[in-house]
Amino acid sequence: MTSETYRPRRSVLYVPASNDKALAKIPSLACDAVIIDLEDGVAPADKVSARDKLAGVLAARAERRREMVVRVNPLASEWGIDDLLVLAKAEPDGILLPKIGTPRDILEAGDLLDDNFALDTVKLWAMIETPKALLNIGAIAELGRDPASRLACFVAGTNDLVKATGISTDRRYLMPWLMQLVLAARAGGLDVIDGVANDFRDLDGFARECTEAAAMGFDGKSLIHPAQIEPANRAFAPSPETLAWARAIREAFSRPENAGKSVIALDGRMVERLHLAEAAKLLAKAAIIGA
Repeated sequence: MTSETYRPRRSVLYVPASNDKALAKIPSLACDAVIIDLEDGVAPADKVSARDKLAGVLAARAERRREMVVRVNPLASEWGIDDLLVLAKAEPDGILLPKIGTPRDILEAGDLLDDNFALDTVKLWAMIETPKALLNIGAIAELGRDPASRLACFVAGTNDLVKATGISTDRRYLMPWLMQLVLAARAGGLDVIDGVANDFRDLDGFARECTEAAAMGFDGKSLIHPAQIEPANRAFAPSPETLAWARAIREAFSRPENAGKSVIALDGRMVERLHLAEAAKLLAKAAIIGA
């Protein structure tokens, strides 16, 4: 991944499409991305008016400093297809598809976009929130290797997974599925965002959950309150120690005596060219987020 293609997704904030006050605050927030929600965050009676208003908000935005993604209603619902087509015309950075279960759900959404719009700039994000999606996660993730599918990112729907399976809300019981999700995302070349933490007042607990998710390989965390932005940005940014080691690797391989070497010794450790590639990616990311 190069610095030109990397988009930080450390903090991804849900904003209800029907909440005018929250929508107005978006430009002042330090989150990397927002998901403007037309699904769970909007009452049925308000969905059409929220969609129409949101199309105007997206069309009128003057800058693209952060990603703006819209979570539409399921395509099988009475609102879903119109959500997709109306909002894609306003060119959000992405459309988040809820309740997917198979690769076909992604492909059908992509076909609708291809049939109605010449531009391929609108990417698809996928909520992984059902047992069926987890059972099919490998095949779904494989679509990420095909640019024509538009698939760019997975978002874990942990609350829905807990509800659908009946497991305890204790995060330990979600771990096997979350790790499976990360593994599939990496196999498909996709980003992957961890699920929400429901108690937005417990920022210490939230920070621990972010640190844990970063260690598991997630690219970022989905948020429900602006107070969660700073802890997420901090947890998913490379630490000063990690950056110092990356710079040391880059400098060591740049020395004339190491030219052409596949493996070198650095501070008592064996370092390979794959570590140099990882260091370059890390430093490019750090430059973008200002770490």
